[in-house]
Amino acid sequence: MPSYLITALTVACALFMENLDSTVIATSLPAIAKDLHEDPISLKLALTSYLVSLAIFIPASGWAADRFGARTIFRAAILVFTLGSISCGIAGTLLGLVCSRVIQGLGGAMMVPVGRLLLLRSVERSELVSALSFLTVPALLGPMTGPLLGGFITTYFHWRWIFWINVPVGAIGIIIATLFLDDIKGEALPFDVSGFLLCGLGLAFLLFGLGGVGRGLIPWHAAIVLAAFGILALAAYVLHARGAVFPLLDLKLLSIKTFRASVVGGSLFRIGIGSIPFLLPLMLQTGFGLSAFQSGSITFIASVGAMAMKATAPRILRLFGFRRVLVFNAMLSAAFLGCYGFFTPSTPVAVMMSLLLAGGFVRSLEFTSLNAIAYAEIDSAKMSAAVSFASVAQQLSLSLGVAAGAGALQGFALFSPGLAVLALENFKWAFVVMAAVSLSAAFAFFRLPADAGSELTRRSGKAVEEISPAGQ
Repeated sequence: MPSYLITALTVACALFMENLDSTVIATSLPAIAKDLHEDPISLKLALTSYLVSLAIFIPASGWAADRFGARTIFRAAILVFTLGSISCGIAGTLLGLVCSRVIQGLGGAMMVPVGRLLLLRSVERSELVSALSFLTVPALLGPMTGPLLGGFITTYFHWRWIFWINVPVGAIGIIIATLFLDDIKGEALPFDVSGFLLCGLGLAFLLFGLGGVGRGLIPWHAAIVLAAFGILALAAYVLHARGAVFPLLDLKLLSIKTFRASVVGGSLFRIGIGSIPFLLPLMLQTGFGLSAFQSGSITFIASVGAMAMKATAPRILRLFGFRRVLVFNAMLSAAFLGCYGFFTPSTPVAVMMSLLLAGGFVRSLEFTSLNAIAYAEIDSAKMSAAVSFASVAQQLSLSLGVAAGAGALQGFALFSPGLAVLALENFKWAFVVMAAVSLSAAFAFFRLPADAGSELTRRSGKAVEEISPAGQ
């Protein structure tokens, strides 16, 4: 049995809760919009606000774990996330839902990065790929069951119950963390207050500005002003970080080739992929006329493909190397993403599910590769900073994906005056545009050395056999 098994299962509890929540709300978006008397496009704020909150508070996660102890922060984060879930379940307005999602984001910002940090500090470098793969297998149960569970609850009960199911999961996570996790602490460096304010305000203004452009939301000129202020604040943070002794996000980490490829290329890839949870359920329900449960019964298959990949990731990376896998998978994932836009109401369900299954498999391999190679050349002293930096980039890109997907729908509607925003023709081109964004990541990965990350896979075959007996 791998030495990291207990830690991985404990952290997976938090990942399960977060991933279940995000996939459930995406499936139930049209029903929530109807109940709150809002346009479905407006409800993208419920997705974006959570991701914005994550992006704001994640930079402080590494410092908090080092200062107060990883287990202490991890348990507190689960509690905050659970309380935010209860608040979402009783929200009666869009504003109330958005504020509750911000509270959830505060918990998630500490919960997942600190959990990942606990795992990274408990495994050997050569076991990193297997550990990260094994960690996400239980967590993938969230995306796999989320569409089905969310669709079932929304169709046959009420969407509010989709948030309350986090309560027992959160309680289990707190108990397991208390019993089995060590309270690991690192060197408590001074907290970069100025950097936190500049980075937090910059991310908040930028993402709310981009996410606010939509029907029934803030005027377009106000959204542009917000986004501009965000860019200026982030630029000010870059200047601040260059001269700071202990910057909140250490930009010097980008000088490491593998980390830079994971952050830059990974962000481009995730922007495109991040639009799927918003665009696909919306197209199936508003464009095809399916119920939330019918939609979830189709989209859940992508997570089955993702889970099927996890046991094979180490041997694939050992055989072909990180650079080849990252480049080829970026192109293949983009192709699958683009083809989703060509689904029609007459497309056989078997065809849609087959393409979603295959797409989920290749995307999961790409994510595992990105998450592992980010830390290939990071030493223990910089691990907290690297986890915080990489986590911010991940959440920022996913948030941009939701905003970009909605923006693409609205943009094509402007060029087609006779079509509604949610017309199937607009969905087709929105998927194509987002696929092109993901495809651009291949150029960043191509610049990696041919042997990049090779030290991560030298002994991973042993770990695979431990996880998957008889090579299954």
